[in-house]
Amino acid sequence: MKKLISLVSLSSLLMLNLAIAGPARDQRDGAVYDYANVVKVVPIVRQVKISTPTRECWEETVVESVPHRPGVSGSAIVGGLVGGLLGSQFGNGGGQVAMTMLGIAVGSTVGQSASHQGAASAETVSYPVKRCQTSQQVSYQDRVDGYQVTYKYHGRLYSTRMPYDPGKRVKVRVDVRPTIDEQYR
Repeated sequence: MKKLISLVSLSSLLMLNLAIAGPARDQRDGAVYDYANVVKVVPIVRQVKISTPTRECWEETVVESVPHRPGVSGSAIVGGLVGGLLGSQFGNGGGQVAMTMLGIAVGSTVGQSASHQGAASAETVSYPVKRCQTSQQVSYQDRVDGYQVTYKYHGRLYSTRMPYDPGKRVKVRVDVRPTIDEQYR
């Protein structure tokens, strides 16, 4: 029982000593730290411009006039047949075959040329074309850059900027140094 009373007394003395001692001392650098009550916290806000690329696409119908370019037309075929018949009327043996070939070539050329001599025709063609355009969509956002914190320590108000909201209390470093009175200078 005596041991229990001694233990309780010792722990009570330690707690009383801590309460009287005041601010805590950091063993690493000998600095003294304490806590101050936070009076006011004001977020420091700035607007940030955000530009987002937006792609818009649509379909357009394109109408074009295309000149008519006939390939081997009916006129060229008829001209070749007529030329071949006429050419076969001349020459003998191998000469007759040569004249027939020459008649086909000349007749198809004349027929093709005759078809081009007529009115030049054009064809209207329409087809869909996909068009796209990229533009920048601008918006603004509020961003918190930090907090202006006002705190009270030993009856005096102090203010500082912090990167976070400290809550109800803020840890402060207490700088205690002796000063020389003016009368001793």
